[in-house]
Amino acid sequence: SVLLRRPSDTLVLRNRIILQLQIISVLQWVITFLVMGAACALILLYIGRHPEWVRNWTVWKHFRDYFPIRLIKTHTFLLIRNYIFEYHPHGIVYFGAFCNSGTEATGFSKKIPGICPHLATLSGNFRLPLPQDYLLSGGICPVNRKAIDYIFSKSGTGNSVGGAAESLDCTPGKNIVTLKNRKGFVKLALQQGADWVAVYSFGENEVYKQIILKKCQRLKTQQIKQYHYLYVHSLKKTA
Repeated sequence: SVLLRRPSDTLVLRNRIILQLQIISVLQWVITFLVMGAACALILLYIGRHPEWVRNWTVWKHFRDYFPIRLIKTHTFLLIRNYIFEYHPHGIVYFGAFCNSGTEATGFSKKIPGICPHLATLSGNFRLPLPQDYLLSGGICPVNRKAIDYIFSKSGTGNSVGGAAESLDCTPGKNIVTLKNRKGFVKLALQQGADWVAVYSFGENEVYKQIILKKCQRLKTQQIKQYHYLYVHSLKKTA
């Protein structure tokens, strides 16, 4: 009977190890996104600025499997063109965009060969030297005009740039896209002769539960109590 239980026990242990690796992979990215701190100094001693090596880290595969995340290509891309990938919905920490275009965990280079992706994120993330180098090592760039113009004009063709007001509307069960007053990417694409590519992420808004509050001119005590209850109730459900 002991021998019969061993394969089952081994399988359970293996699944637990895999789950822990997935959790650690996601946690390290969340900590990097929120804190980025002195740990970057130690990492930089090893990584320098070698995007391909960083993009192929094994940790990103565990990161991918935690959710899980897949990249599905529905269009053929030409190497003589540049592209602007518009990623919707943004989500709070844009897990899908980072995993698909900031790493090779989902096989970006194999599915879209010849295209060099540059994930564009908030410029504020590049103000500190060490976090800046950590992000640049993965091919990530600031989402500003100067950086994107440089990629399109100095790096030749075959480049793609993706880019957060949309994150404020991130809530499970709803997909709200902010486009009405967002026309800068249209102007940029026309000036650079780049093609637009609409990228849609299914499940991005399901990662976090966020309570969306409407702006109130006159607050009532009952309203405050109601939203306080909703907040506490949400915490209890996730605990």
